[in-house]
Amino acid sequence: QVQLVESGGGLVQAGDSLRLSCTASGRTFSSPVMGWLRQAPGKKREFVAAISWSGGITDYADSVEGRFTISRDNAKNMVYLQMNSLKPEDTGVYYCTSDPLMNTMRALTARYWGQGTQVTVSS
Repeated sequence: QVQLVESGGGLVQAGDSLRLSCTASGRTFSSPVMGWLRQAPGKKREFVAAISWSGGITDYADSVEGRFTISRDNAKNMVYLQMNSLKPEDTGVYYCTSDPLMNTMRALTARYWGQGTQVTVSS
């Protein structure tokens, strides 16, 4: 089992930056791929970003490419999502996810999910 706890959400204005953090615990070695998904009010969950264990492979949704950066610190069992130039359409609950395979991130079928942290971007 892997437990994921997100933090760092909040209320910001359009154009601001925010950094989300996710702390992983448990059998993290068994689920090395980490990612972020989000769900806006009244909409389906969508893929945001993912990162491999080494950090050498990253994947971003087109809507956040160039504005968001995913990174990780394996020594601390943490993954981060740096969000710059935030837009109102980035509003939603952001979930940290973990799985053995990278392709589960875009498929929204990751094995482990956190509880989510709210990000609200006002215009």
